[in-house]
Amino acid sequence: MKSKLIFISFFLVLSCSPQLVTINLKDPYTAKGFAYIYNNSDYENKTIRAKLDNNVMQVSHQNLKTGTLIKIINPKNQQSLILKNIKRIKYPEFYKILITQAVAEKLDLNSDLPILEIIEIKKNKSFVAKKAKIYNEEKKIPSKAPVASVKISNISKNKIKKNNDVDKIFIHIASFYSIETAKFLSQRIIKELPNLNNKKPKIKKINNKETQVILGPYTSVNLLKNDYIKLINYGFEELDVFINE
Repeated sequence: MKSKLIFISFFLVLSCSPQLVTINLKDPYTAKGFAYIYNNSDYENKTIRAKLDNNVMQVSHQNLKTGTLIKIINPKNQQSLILKNIKRIKYPEFYKILITQAVAEKLDLNSDLPILEIIEIKKNKSFVAKKAKIYNEEKKIPSKAPVASVKISNISKNKIKKNNDVDKIFIHIASFYSIETAKFLSQRIIKELPNLNNKKPKIKKINNKETQVILGPYTSVNLLKNDYIKLINYGFEELDVFINE
């Protein structure tokens, strides 16, 4: 996720246009989640509105400018590529990026669980993430306010557990400085979204300055996708997905 906490009102998010929106952040854009692996049939049935060449390593991010350099990492094996965003193609919101089969093969990506980390590369910018200073912003949240959409970067690297028979998948909803704010958000989700497959978000304390609200584990991509879409429809913006804990 991104390099600072951004609050956007619930009603504003719901009223946003479905058209492509250009991401223009001061710090590099980052995200973790599923890749959409291109297939020609997707173009023929108009799920994807433009063609890619599956024999060539190509990527498309619908909200980053054409020509943007993107580092793509397979968190399972740490293999990575740096590729240029060749065009902006609209794809389903659940996915973080559109890639060709050639990219998937180069990264040895599991087609059944194509989780990637993507990082925008900016010229003359270091990749050292800034610490999120959000405590003062959190204090402004009234106790009866509707849950705001949350985006935050700088989530800690999740260590890959070896010898697991089944990957456990989690949705990272938000990170906060105070555990009280994390609990407030968790309780709000439980109250307002009782139809989630995973009924209760988890509170995960990373360190003294970061507490995460996560949902999971999921062993089925479809169950995760259903909850992800429910959270987005409720008013959250782009959410990160990671494997294991």
